[in-house]
Amino acid sequence: MLTKEIIEDKIEIVGEFKNIQIRSATIIKEDDVEINRSFHRRTLECVNSLQNEDNTWTHTDTDVSSESAEVQGIAAAVWTTEIKNAKKTSNENA
Repeated sequence: MLTKEIIEDKIEIVGEFKNIQIRSATIIKEDDVEINRSFHRRTLECVNSLQNEDNTWTHTDTDVSSESAEVQGIAAAVWTTEIKNAKKTSNENA
């Protein structure tokens, strides 16, 4: 019997603005023996910024409510108000 399992096998905090990189492993097993493993990586930033037509900015905190409890906990710990404000300023000056 073939089975497929997806796990978050690596979570890293990277860079000045504490981006969270998540590596997921997709594991295929046949009769409980692993026959294939592949990886997917994605990055979450603490703030998403959009420059409006009138050159003002709209900043939105990243919603992590659909993430695993572990990722939510990491985001709560490292995405401080200070980090979010620094990211907003950086985006506006880019």
